Amino acid sequence: MLDALSLLQQRHSAPSRQLSEPGPDAATLRTLLEAAIRVPDHGKLVPFRLISLRGEAKLKFGASLAERAIRRDPDLPESKREKERFRYTFAPLVMVVIARIDHDSGIPEIEQKLCAGNVAYNILQGAYALGFGAQWLTGWAAYDGEVAALLGLAKNECVIGFVHIGTPQADIPDRDRPALDGLLTEWMG
Repeated sequence: MLDALSLLQQRHSAPSRQLSEPGPDAATLRTLLEAAIRVPDHGKLVPFRLISLRGEAKLKFGASLAERAIRRDPDLPESKREKERFRYTFAPLVMVVIARIDHDSGIPEIEQKLCAGNVAYNILQGAYALGFGAQWLTGWAAYDGEVAALLGLAKNECVIGFVHIGTPQADIPDRDRPALDGLLTEWMG
C-alpha cells in the first residue's frame, strides 16, 4: 500500500471503459467504504448515502439510462447512443454517491454537498490505494429527475457522482497537471 502523500501525488482516474473484473470483493469493498465515509462533516449530519450497482442490476440500470437518453434527445447520434448503451457494462462496480441535504440543520447546503463529494473522492483514493482503477462520472444522469426516481431518491437527495471501480485493462498515463505556481498566492491584508 502506498503511503498517504505518495497516494495523493500519484492517483489518477482510469477511464471507466478500461475497467473490468476483478472488482473489490465484499470484504475489500466494506473496508474501502468504511474509510471513504471518514470525511469532514460540519454538524455531524452524515449528509450522504451510497448505492452500489453490480451485476444484472447494474446492466438494467444502464439500459434504463440509455433509453432515457434517447427519449430526451431523439436526434442523438448513433455514436452517442452506443456510448449510453454501454456506459455501465465495463466496470464491475459502480458506487452512486448521494447527497442528503438537511434543510433544517442550519448547515449550508454547499457544505453538505462538499461532504458527500469528499466521500466520492475518498472512494477514488481508496480504490487506487487498494490497486483498483476508478473514475468519478456525473453527466446528464446525475441531474435528471427520472434517474433520481429510478434510484429511489428523496426530494432532499441528489446524485454527487457515479464512481466506476474495477481493474484497469491497460496502463493509464497520467494527464498534465497544473503548476502550483499559477494557483497559489499569499494574501497580505
